[in-house]
Amino acid sequence: MIIDTHAHLDQPEFENDVDEVIRRAQEVGVEAIVSIGLDVASSRSTIALAERYEIVWATVGVHPHYAATFDEATMDELRSLARHSKVVAIGETGLDYYRMRAPRDAQIKAFEGQLTLAKELGIPVIVHDRDAHDDAVAILRKSSLPPPEEGGFAGVLHCFSGDVQMAFEGISRGFAISIAGPVTYPKAERLADVVRSVPVSALVVETDSPFLTPQRFRGRRNEPAYVRFVVEQIAQLCSEPVEAIAFATSDNARRLFRF
Repeated sequence: MIIDTHAHLDQPEFENDVDEVIRRAQEVGVEAIVSIGLDVASSRSTIALAERYEIVWATVGVHPHYAATFDEATMDELRSLARHSKVVAIGETGLDYYRMRAPRDAQIKAFEGQLTLAKELGIPVIVHDRDAHDDAVAILRKSSLPPPEEGGFAGVLHCFSGDVQMAFEGISRGFAISIAGPVTYPKAERLADVVRSVPVSALVVETDSPFLTPQRFRGRRNEPAYVRFVVEQIAQLCSEPVEAIAFATSDNARRLFRF
């Protein structure tokens, strides 16, 4: 069994066939999918999906692309939504200096606010970091998130794109390292080095669907069923059986989201 820790099932790409997408995921052994909120409206949509499908769980948050919309009213709304029984984390939040769809200051404010909210509610946080490694690490260092309970995680570094040193920094602060479709790309040498270097006990897997489709289907819409190709690539890089990686990453995901 496999857990897809990060998908965007509320996006328009899934509007017409989400039933079939979930069915295909179940057929290949996906036992849970965490659908991620991108803003308040998206967070509500992910909760609706989680209510509709037993294997779907939800998160609530404001993505850095939408950080300019983040204010006290947003914080209050996320706090209220996070109390739903199928909400398992705050996020995704973080920094994205690649596309810069929101000013840097707004991204930092929204990131720090959601870290504060996760700390207040005692639930994990999902961190987006693209071309912002130094600032992301600096903010996490000063966030004073409480250390996770033994065997747990404070959050997850989603679709990890940093180096080995950053991965161990995240692990030391109680974060899981999430591996997505790019690990299957031929030129993903730095990510492959991360996978080979960090303990499997710190890894979870995701699709980030409909984005970041694994190499085998690159150019097509990604979906949760394809998370198995991420597991297979990790197994190859670690010289471990596929079943062992599936079991370990799923167990890590259960501890991360406290299913």
